[in-house]
This record gives sequence, structure tokens and C-alpha cells, in this order.
Amino acid sequence: MTHPHETVHVALGDRSYRIEIGHGVLANSGAWVSPLLSRPRVAVVTDSTVGPLHLDSLRDGLAAEGIEMTHLTLPAGEATKCWRYLSETVEWLLEQKVERGDMVVAFGGGVIGDLVGFAAAILRRGVRFVQIPTSLLAQVDSSVGGKTAINSPHGKNLIGSFHQPSLVLADVAVLGTLTERDFLAGYGEVVKYGLLGDASFFEWLEINAPTLAAGDISKRIEAVRWSCQMKADIVARDETEQGDRALLNLGHTFGHALEAATGYSDRLLHGEGVAIGCALAFEVSSRLGLCSQEDPSRVRAHFKAMGMKTDLSDIEGDLPDADGLLALMGQDKKVTQGTLNYIMARGIGEAFVTSDVDTETVRRVLHEALT
Repeated sequence: MTHPHETVHVALGDRSYRIEIGHGVLANSGAWVSPLLSRPRVAVVTDSTVGPLHLDSLRDGLAAEGIEMTHLTLPAGEATKCWRYLSETVEWLLEQKVERGDMVVAFGGGVIGDLVGFAAAILRRGVRFVQIPTSLLAQVDSSVGGKTAINSPHGKNLIGSFHQPSLVLADVAVLGTLTERDFLAGYGEVVKYGLLGDASFFEWLEINAPTLAAGDISKRIEAVRWSCQMKADIVARDETEQGDRALLNLGHTFGHALEAATGYSDRLLHGEGVAIGCALAFEVSSRLGLCSQEDPSRVRAHFKAMGMKTDLSDIEGDLPDADGLLALMGQDKKVTQGTLNYIMARGIGEAFVTSDVDTETVRRVLHEALT
């Protein structure tokens, strides 16, 4: 059967671009990429998980339009987002004689997208790049909006640049090779969109997520489209996060602290941290009287129904105490003039940014969650 193909436009003036979402997009990659090229060649950077699974499909899709590709394979995992591999990537791109008019392709999950986007931003003071995200998390979140970065020992994504892609190709067919854990971690970012700005999307997910997770292609395309459309609208309004774009960080202030506490290891994936962080944000919102007590329960019930990590107790191994987690939250990029900005909620679909959050309440919620 033929599946729907969706296009989302990211409206940023002369830097606008399209997100092409569908099933079998890789096979047609040459047709999408070809109009952007000054000569028929691209340099592709991927990782050791994605490459063996999907590189041949991409090569075939590009070759169908006479486009040659060279590729570099980096190690898979969050630890790759560091100076060492950024340097290796940039030097390799220079070896490939990538010029300003050429196109770099980031072919992988969020780690590859972030690292390769940043490499493209600094190579020759900026070359164009295409995002071909291969994880659900990257398709709905990190590949869209031009945030590129590597990590520092001081925290995640602290070294980076805003550098928009020229095109995003999201092929839901490749999601079929994700482990259930990776798929559900990405799903944490999907739910976030409903929680931050669209209660009807959250309601749609409550009904459709089980079949979506089980592999329903049309529902996967619709979930990716809806998420990308919401992100595109927010990014068009506030590209460099002066205001509304911060809403996309719902769950992230807690989540990043938990990722730091677990050493950015496989103990906790980014999307798992976001899901637990969303549950905590709603719990704190409820304690502050911002939203009803039913809202955090409903959020947690949905994560549980999907078999996702929901509570701090779902994280294996020891965690710092409440004060330790608060200290890690203070390291976040969202700190302005020493004040931590929180994304709180007045209800499902009604998130807002505030620095006016009683730290004692946050400490109490964390303490109770740890015991």
C-alpha cells in the first residue's frame, strides 16, 4: 500500500527549508538532494550502528540521481559529541575537499545530527548540510531547528552554534530497526509536544500510541508530522530561544540533570530523561497550584501504559540526593543571570516559562521521588 507523504515548512526567510516525511524517503533521497547541489557529490557522516544498516540504501538513493557519496563512520553513542570527534569530522571533510558550495549529510540519530551540524557550521565558516535523522528522537526533535553542539564536562550542548539545515529527510521506514527502548525514548519527545502546547495531540497519542509503537506506518508519519509542525512553528517565531522556543525544553531541566547524574551513559537515554522530567515538571506544577492534581497522574499513566521509564525509581543504580540533583540543574544552559528558568504547566498542552518557582517545593518533590 502507498503511505502518505507529508511536507513541513520551516519558515526562516531566506534560510527556510522543508522537512520531507514519509516511508521510503531514503530511496528517493537523490531526487530531494539533487536540486541543492552545485556538483553531484556529497560527504556523509554516520555512526557504527546506522552505517551497516542503512548506508547502502542511502548510497542507492543518491546514485539514482547520479550523486556520488563518500562517508565517515564515527562510534555510536553520546560520548561521540566531543572535541575529539568534532575535530576528526572537520579534518575528514577538509580531506574530502568539501567546499562552501558543497553539501554535508548528517546520517544518524541526534548525536550525529548535533555533531555534524556543528562541524558544518564551523567548516570554512559555514557550509550547508542535510539532516537525515534515523531515530524517532532525531526525526521529531534534534534534526529540526538548527541547534548544533557538542558536550563539555560542564554539561550537555554547551559548545555549539545555531546552523539551520538546508533540508531534513525523515524516513519512518528506518525506525523499524530501532530497539524498543530507543523507540520509546524518542517517543518521550513526541509526548512532550502534546504536553507543552497541544492537548488534542496528547489525546490523539493516548488513543493511537500503542498501534504507533507496534509499527503502524501511517500513524508514525502523522506523529512525526505533528511534532515537526509544532517545532517548526515555534522555531519560526523564536529561532535563538529568546522566548517561546524555551517551551521545547519541557522536562529537559530535570532530564539533563538526571543524564549528568548517570554520566550520560546507557543507564538513562535522553528521551527517557525527558519523559521522567515531564512527569516531574507536572508534579511540581501541581504542588504549586498551577495545574490540577489529575494532570501529573494522567501524564505518568500514559508513560506507564507505554512501558516507559516514568519515575526516578525506574533508573537503575544510585542517584544523587535532592540537593545533588538541584546543583546539577543549576548547571543547565537555561540559567540566565544565575536564575534557573523552569518550564511549568497550567494544564496538559499549556506550558509556560517562569523563574518564579519555589526551590523548596522542587527539593521536596525530588526528595519524595527518590524515596
